[in-house]
Parts: sequence; structure tokens; C-alpha cells
Amino acid sequence: MSVERLQRISEIMKRNIDTGAFTGMVTLVARHGRVAHFEAHGLMDRESSRPMQKDALFRISSMTKPIVAVAVLILVEQGKIALDDPVSKFVPEMKSMNIAAGSQGTGRARREITIEDVLTHTAGFVTSQESELQARKLGLPGDTLATRVPRLAQLALDFQPGTRWAYSPSFAFDILARTVEVVSAQGFDQYLREHIFEPLGMMDSSFARPDGNPRTASLYIPGAGGLRKQSSPRVMNGVYFSASFGLVSTAHDYLRFAQMLLNGGALEGRRILIAKMLATMTAAHVTDKLPGVPSGTEFGLGVRMVRNPAVAGSKLSEGAYGWPGSFGTFFWVDPKLDLIAIFMGQMINTIPRQERPVRAEFEQAVMQSIAQ
Repeated sequence: MSVERLQRISEIMKRNIDTGAFTGMVTLVARHGRVAHFEAHGLMDRESSRPMQKDALFRISSMTKPIVAVAVLILVEQGKIALDDPVSKFVPEMKSMNIAAGSQGTGRARREITIEDVLTHTAGFVTSQESELQARKLGLPGDTLATRVPRLAQLALDFQPGTRWAYSPSFAFDILARTVEVVSAQGFDQYLREHIFEPLGMMDSSFARPDGNPRTASLYIPGAGGLRKQSSPRVMNGVYFSASFGLVSTAHDYLRFAQMLLNGGALEGRRILIAKMLATMTAAHVTDKLPGVPSGTEFGLGVRMVRNPAVAGSKLSEGAYGWPGSFGTFFWVDPKLDLIAIFMGQMINTIPRQERPVRAEFEQAVMQSIAQ
């Protein structure tokens, strides 16, 4: 990789900080198993002027989802779960679901939603603003996955399972977390710690309450009066282990997870998944022939893949995969180039992620740094 061109990343980050897009961030690029770029930019807390640290803790939001997918696939590999299992096998309350009024096929769902439906966002579970609002109203103080997920069965699906793709940002993957708890007889936090975090040496990744930890980067939201500091969502309380967006991690920790993916399921002699199972995760389970899937893209289990960069409007290679988080984090893995890139920021998203300039600029800077 070109050292000179990698230095452009710092210029891009400074520009985004100066314009108020972020207060600070950490960027990391690795290739062929070696870190080529790892820098902290700006401030982790504007009010105290604390400089950003490389080991800063970030609320990774939906970047939790690929980790959850691996947790499920571990149990699939063990024969304890099948991708075509109905979720009602583990959450009986979801045996019979209704379809929301006004949706195609209103009435009863023609079939049950499956584990694969949830992993690929084709279940129709809490994908609209209306259903999201209803789901939030069902929350109670002190909720755990065991108490809240069965209650979510009261919700109607937004469409017939498997008939389209629509992203479920906040609740669908919680069904998977509860499934892991039922099958493993462990709390979801404990399961991730024992089967993923500890084996991979991800010692800073957890569902711990992020506020109050001095290493936690402050969270902001842009507004007419400038940036406003925000507390973590109430669900990030150390009790409700949200598989949709609840994890806290660092750039270095997430690199270890991403390197395991790139290596085909293993890292430094510790195997998390067999290579065939990892290939299942990054296979095209849903293509752009299904309504709702953006052109030129495909979806695996917990990750999005670039099928046709030109059609998708992506600067990444064909076959690159990854996932973003709504608080300003994203990563991708590029098997063709043997490359991993990670961006960690903390800004609540008020515009669609694809319109956030820093993402496209970071992708371009990384890809233009490939010397050979």
C-alpha cells in the first residue's frame, strides 16, 4: 500500500471534523494480516477537549449484527440450529404472525418466519417507522431478552416473509439473540464472551454500559444549533443485550473479528467457524432480483456484499462485504485484495448513510492506496 496515499485519510478526517460532520474518529486499514494505517483523529469529547484515543470505546450500533450472525452460525455448525428452522421453535409466541393492515397479503402470514429470514432481513419484522414505534412501546423497565422478545410477537409483520427485502434496524436480530440463549442455556452476553470475544482476544467488546467509562467516545447529534451531546440509548443498560445494536467495541477489537472472517473462520490458531460455514455467511442468500434489494448488491447472513460495483455505485471490489452502524461506524472486508478497513465515529445519523460524505471519501482513499 502507498504510505503517501494513506496519509490522505488524515486530511479527509480533519476536513470532516472541521465541517462538524464528526468530533473525532478512529480509522484502521489492514492488508495481508498487517496493519497499514491506524490513527485517532479529533476529540473523543468536545466539552473536555479530550483527544481521541486509538483504544477509545465506541457504540458500534448495527455493526453488532455480523457478530450475532457468527454466534448463530456456531450453533448451526454444531447442528443445534438450522437456517430453515422457524423462529417459533425457540420463541413459541411467534408461531402465528399477522401481516400489517395495508400491506400486501394482509391477514395471516402464509408461512412462519425462519432463522434465515431474520438474518437476511426478509422476515418483514419491524422494518417500517410505524412498526418500530409500536415495538418501542412494548418495552418495559428491566426488560431482558427473555421478557421482551416474546412480547414482540404481538406485532404484525410488514409483509409476507421472503417476498421482499427491508432492513430491520432495531429488533429482528434480538430474536436471534434470544434463540442463542434458549439453545445454549447461557445469557447472550456470556455466550458471545465465551465463544467469540475471548477466543479472538476481543477484550474490550461487551454489552457493558458505555456512559461513565472514560475511554468511551462521546455521542453527538447534529442540529440547527450545532452538535449536541447525547446519552446512550436506554436499552444500552447492561441488562438488555440488544443483538441489533447493543455492543461496545474498539477499532482494534473489531479488526480481530474482521480478520477472523477474512481468514475463513480462524485467527491465530483459534477456529471460530469452519471455512464452509464462513462461506455460507458470505454467500448470496438474497440478490437484487428480490424487491427492495439495492441494485448491484447481495445480502449474506448479517452482511451486505458488493456484486457489481459500477451498478451499486460502490468504490469497493466485487465480493467485498461488511456492515455499517447508525452511530457513525462501518467496516468492510475485501477478500480479493486481502484487505480490511474500519471507521469508528460517534455521530447519530440524521441523513441516509450513503449520503454521508466521509464514508465515500474513506472508501476512495483506502482503495486508491492499493499500490499493487
